Amino acid sequence: MYRYRKGISFLFTIISFAAVFIASTAYGEGEGKLVYFIPVEQEVERGLEAFLQRGIDEAGEEGADHIVLEINTPGGAVNAADNIADLLRQTNIPITAFVTKKALSAGAYIALNTDQIVMKPGSTMGSAAIIDQSGNTAGKKAESYWLAEMKASAELNNRDPKYAMAMANPDIDLPEYGAGKGELLTLTADQALKVGYAEKIVEDRTALLSYLKLTDAVTKEIDISFAEKLARFVTNPVIVPILLSIGSLGLVLELYSPGFGIPGIMGAVALLLFFFGHMIAGFAGWEALLLLAAGIILILIEIFTPGGIFGILGAIAVVASIVLASGTSLQYSLLSILIAIVITVIGSVIFIKIFGYKGFLRKIILFDATKTEQGYVASVTREDIIGLEGETMTPLRPSGTAVFNEERLDVVTEGNYIAANKKIKIVKTNGSRVVVREITTNNQSE
Repeated sequence: MYRYRKGISFLFTIISFAAVFIASTAYGEGEGKLVYFIPVEQEVERGLEAFLQRGIDEAGEEGADHIVLEINTPGGAVNAADNIADLLRQTNIPITAFVTKKALSAGAYIALNTDQIVMKPGSTMGSAAIIDQSGNTAGKKAESYWLAEMKASAELNNRDPKYAMAMANPDIDLPEYGAGKGELLTLTADQALKVGYAEKIVEDRTALLSYLKLTDAVTKEIDISFAEKLARFVTNPVIVPILLSIGSLGLVLELYSPGFGIPGIMGAVALLLFFFGHMIAGFAGWEALLLLAAGIILILIEIFTPGGIFGILGAIAVVASIVLASGTSLQYSLLSILIAIVITVIGSVIFIKIFGYKGFLRKIILFDATKTEQGYVASVTREDIIGLEGETMTPLRPSGTAVFNEERLDVVTEGNYIAANKKIKIVKTNGSRVVVREITTNNQSE
């Protein structure tokens, strides 16, 4: 009986192993799993950060088993890359960086913060020096922070940090990889594989999924919506000051022309794009729009009831709304506003000189002037009476009245007192001011 039961147990074990084997061959690798492909393209900025946040959130909600970031970017803003790195590190879903062409600067930093890196033949990664908006080095403090971040990102997956630091520091000498002293390191796909910065080189998605053992997984690609494309465009660090300049210049020029025309429409659209784009990207809320509206209302009040306080408060509210909506550093926000102010002032001056002022403020501001062409004559300096002699009618203390060739004139002395009925001489004229001097015996002899 015991032998009979033992035989049955052995038979069931064989059947179980056979069932597992049949199931594994009947279903391909990754069957029933979900892989999300998220593109990381163009420049790295706050709009891309918002898009990746949405993509990763959606992948988590759908129960994705793997996320692939298809990277092809020249780099971009450090603050956006920093936030994206934090986002990747906090995600529980395995993430693979698939470098399809180039992962430079902030793109290399993002790739290093994923679980593994796979590259296409001919792709590159590196050249990650930190620079400011003018293309210059960002300063010792910022450079030190960036080098520390590059090192920490490399060490996340036990990669040799010297290569990551060489991507950001030209003083690290790696001539065998084309980065001599004074040059930044950029790794080819083969070089990245050799130094452990890439786990595999594959031709396409199919080969990538095969390497990940997800050949038969369901794949889904996150597409950038039109609103997100618009948001990425208007949140670009280069576009922000342009939009602010168009917005402020357009609205100011509208004050110089009757009705609401092209300048006003352009200005309003530019500002709407700025705030709408930053709202879509998740950096601006309704509080920024409320501040903007309050600022505009205060400035309008200042126009009709001058006093200064409303204008100052309005300007502060407008600046605060832009800084609040921009989602970037205070320094860069203020720089963008300063650029917009300078362009607006220069543009306004040129416009007034060419076209003059024809705006609605003509109804509440006096622009008329008394011009000679209209018959108005300013006080004329009478140089023809210099040297005339006459007699004081009143004492000059130092001003008074005198007669010259039967013409009465209001005169003034050079500072001294002259009594009435004294002989005087005109020595200087300046507009209506006639300066006289008493004639003495010494003067007559001269």
